[in-house]
Amino acid sequence: MTVRACALALDGVVTFDLGCAVQTLGRGAGRDGVADGFTLATCGVRPGRVRTPDGFLLEVEHGLEAVAAAELVVVPGSFPHDAPAPPAALDALRAAHERGATVMSICIGAFVLAQAGLLDGRTATTHWDYCADLAAGYPDVEVRPDVLYVDEGDVLTSAGLAAGLDLCLHVVRRHAGAAVAARLASWNVTAPHRDGGQAQFIPPSARPAAATGLGPTLDWACDRLGERLAIADLARHAHMSVRTFNRRFAGEVGCPPKQWLTEQRVARARELLESSDDDVERIAQLAGFPSTAALREHLRRRVGLTPTAYRRVHRGGDA
Repeated sequence: MTVRACALALDGVVTFDLGCAVQTLGRGAGRDGVADGFTLATCGVRPGRVRTPDGFLLEVEHGLEAVAAAELVVVPGSFPHDAPAPPAALDALRAAHERGATVMSICIGAFVLAQAGLLDGRTATTHWDYCADLAAGYPDVEVRPDVLYVDEGDVLTSAGLAAGLDLCLHVVRRHAGAAVAARLASWNVTAPHRDGGQAQFIPPSARPAAATGLGPTLDWACDRLGERLAIADLARHAHMSVRTFNRRFAGEVGCPPKQWLTEQRVARARELLESSDDDVERIAQLAGFPSTAALREHLRRRVGLTPTAYRRVHRGGDA
């Protein structure tokens, strides 16, 4: 059975996101250019030109009637991410979902689904750099910054950019099977399968700004990550009791000091894995982990990779 799919290109559409849908649902895995089990129409609010942030205009043949006819509606991201979507587009998305169509977003297209109310009470994701904005703007949405995509059955969301390709391949796999999805992945010269739960490659946390009252203590701790720092050491530097320090820290930084210290150690280890030739044992020491096993556990929890695998991914043939 062929699924009628539609990609909704709003003004400011990110052409990379749109390309993910075109390359999987519209172009297919072969020279004939026919997708296995899908037809794809690209539309705007109306036929005609659509602005992009990428230095050129798109010409689309269809308007929102294509959304009304689709069984699968894909919403690529568009800039600015928090711009109000056209009311007609939001109405079309709600109507499509109400009649049983599957709706999915790529990258910051999640903001459009959120504006339509389609993410309320659901789990969703978007590009890691915009997750905080999505969570703040739409408190009824449980935002997951640590996954590649979220499949809620009739509503799906992907993380940033290339994760849209993972989600599209997942949809193909769900409808047409693993063999068809693998053939599409091969045609697009990409990994055949990255699970939705795999972590986004979020860059290490930036060194904390010294603007807060605890800024000098945070800087002091970052300069001594290779030492066996205890929370009492940080409290002593801040001239506070441990109890007062914990309370102040949670208020200023937004998490317990132990969690923050671990995040800084993981960030230091990631930097060293990417930039140094030190072995994993030495990197664990420099980042302040008691053992390579502890580093491995925390890094896997944060990015889903072992230290060796992380280095190989981020340094390629230099690893």
